[in-house]
Amino acid sequence: MGLRRALARRQREAHKHVWPINEAAGQAPEGWPGWPDGKKFAFVLTHDVEGYSGLTKCRQLMRMEMEFGFRSSFNFIPEGDYAVPPELRTEFTLNGFEVGVQDLHHDGKLYRSRREFAEKAERIKCYLKEWGACGFRSGFMLHKLDWLHDLQVQYDASTFDTDPFEPQPDGMNTIFPFWVSGADGSGYVELPYTLVQDFTLLVLLQEPSTEIWKRKLRWIASRGGMALLIVHPDYMAMGGTQPARNEFHGLLYEEFLRWVKETYAGQYWHVLPKTVAAFYRQFACSEPKLFSPRGRDSGESPARVEQDILLGVEQG
Repeated sequence: MGLRRALARRQREAHKHVWPINEAAGQAPEGWPGWPDGKKFAFVLTHDVEGYSGLTKCRQLMRMEMEFGFRSSFNFIPEGDYAVPPELRTEFTLNGFEVGVQDLHHDGKLYRSRREFAEKAERIKCYLKEWGACGFRSGFMLHKLDWLHDLQVQYDASTFDTDPFEPQPDGMNTIFPFWVSGADGSGYVELPYTLVQDFTLLVLLQEPSTEIWKRKLRWIASRGGMALLIVHPDYMAMGGTQPARNEFHGLLYEEFLRWVKETYAGQYWHVLPKTVAAFYRQFACSEPKLFSPRGRDSGESPARVEQDILLGVEQG
């Protein structure tokens, strides 16, 4: 972890012109009508459950968000080191939350070859159907957007506007959803996360507060974009317990939710990822010229990406 933090400090300095805010990402899509009901920005909460520890905290996290009137998406690994009880998925949906599929094994090998991906896609589709899920996210935020058409999902959430700390750090340079069209005219909506991941901010960089989230959200609101956040229950100390090594205090997330609710009361469109995707799909498919990201802020070779995963430089 010490080596990872040293590397992160160098990355932070090298990319300070595009992280946490990349000004080029603030341009709205051509013909953008704005968010429903005249809301200033979209506010979307998602969670990736990495292991059994995170699974045991899901209900507490759900109750915390419900106290503030928020709802979120919980993304589970179908063939990871834990099993997702059907009653837990049902409890989420009955309470207005969303269940999504995260990868298949979360081992960094999903995109190793086109043939292997096609085979795994068939199994992923079975879980999507079984869980009643319409959204997907890759482990380690790896992405090959043209391959994902195999999954026939409504949306994918495996990218970001700007994040030099990821193994595949090619940012999409937008704080808006965008449409990924297939060769046959089909497609799906891509939802990039636009607020830095909790692990990166609070564990890797050891920030003592959520001020970077707040600063970025203020900027997103000023541009009318989408504030999409990933929080991992695995790294959150719940119920007032003292954070263990490589955890952060759950009160930080709670305080951030309270700040959003009080600071932007009545100004944000808070819905589930699938609702944002449905809204953007309607916009994108009605426009003769579809929006796509305007370049990448950085890039890495496949060899570098695979090496980083094997070395364990990324959690998320």
